[in-house]
Amino acid sequence: MQDKEQLTKAESGEIDTMLNMMYGLLGMAVVIAVLGVVNTLAMSVFERTREVGLLRAIGLDDKGVRRMVRLESVVISLFGAVLGIGTGTFLAWACGSLAGASLSTYETVLPWGRLGLFLLLGLAIGVLAAIWPARRAARLNVLRAVNSQ
Repeated sequence: MQDKEQLTKAESGEIDTMLNMMYGLLGMAVVIAVLGVVNTLAMSVFERTREVGLLRAIGLDDKGVRRMVRLESVVISLFGAVLGIGTGTFLAWACGSLAGASLSTYETVLPWGRLGLFLLLGLAIGVLAAIWPARRAARLNVLRAVNSQ
């Protein structure tokens, strides 16, 4: 026999284990996302070689090119983070509604601190993922870039 507190503690232990597993999966997803952002930006720089060359020819300096690529990376990363957090929140609400019907003490609580931390992590990942593609774009030879097809 268990009272409400013991039952809640037992159930929360299993949920904590599942939550830790989800954080592990989140970590793997972050690594894959970083590789995806780096790949997308590298392809973007390669495909827009002529555009970058023309921007450099009319006066955009190396810092401006790096800033442009970093901004693209941050937008991609934050967009993915917002979509992921929104989808996760919706799924937690939907599953919580089902679980709440059978557990009277169940409540859905959003960890605002962690959600903010994940948004900041998305921002940092965007900046870090842009280092190599931004450096590559800034080092393009202007004449070769303008002549490329």
